[in-house]
Amino acid sequence: MQLLSGKPAPSALIIDLDGTLIDTQGDFVAALNLMLDDLRLPHVDGAFVSHTVGKGSEHLVAQTLRHCCADAARFELAMQRYQRHYLAINGRFAQVYPGALEGLQRFADMGLAMACLTNKPTDFALPLLANKGLSRFFSHVFGGDAFLRKKPDPLPLLKTCEALGTAPAQTWMIGDSSNDAQAARAAGCPVVLVSYGYNHGRPIREVDADADAFVDRLDELNWS
Repeated sequence: MQLLSGKPAPSALIIDLDGTLIDTQGDFVAALNLMLDDLRLPHVDGAFVSHTVGKGSEHLVAQTLRHCCADAARFELAMQRYQRHYLAINGRFAQVYPGALEGLQRFADMGLAMACLTNKPTDFALPLLANKGLSRFFSHVFGGDAFLRKKPDPLPLLKTCEALGTAPAQTWMIGDSSNDAQAARAAGCPVVLVSYGYNHGRPIREVDADADAFVDRLDELNWS
C-alpha cells in the first residue's frame, strides 16, 4: 500500500477516467475501425490507440486519419461516424481496472468529495460510468467539452475545484498520463499517477518523476 504519511489528506479528489478507472482501449479500437470501414480505410490496432488516446476525440480521429494517410478534409465525416459508433458500443469492450472500485469505495468511506474529469466527451463519459457502476461515487462529471480548454491546460482542474468548493492545494488529481500531471502542476493540485494507464505509450515514471505518488492499483492509495 502506498502510504502518504508526509502529505496532508485531501479535501477532495479529481479522478481521470480512461486509463485510470476503466480500460477503454477495446472500445476505442472498435469504434475507430467501424469508422474506418465506413471510409474504406485500413484498420488501426491497440498499440496505435494506446499511443494516441488521451487528448480528446478530435485529436484521436485526426491522428487516425493521418496514420491511414487519409485526406484531412474527411475529418468532419470521420468525426460524425466515430461518435455514432462509439455511442453504440460504449463500454462493451471496456473493463474496470483491478482495485479501482475498491479504491473509490475507500475514498467515499473517508468522506472525500470526488469529481471525474476526463478529455472524453461528457456524453460518452456519463453512460460509461453508469454502465460500470461507478457513477454513484462522483458529485460531478466533466468531459473534454465541458470547458473552453482540455487537459493538460489547468483550466479544467481549476473549474472542477470551484465546483467541488475546494482549494487546488487540498484537491488531489489522480490520473495516468502526462496530461494529468501537467494540468495538476499548473493548477496547484498534488498529483498521483497510476502505473497501468496509457500515457501515450510511455512509462509514466519517465514523464513525471516528481509526482507525489505512483500506484499500481487505486486501492493501494492511503493518506492515513
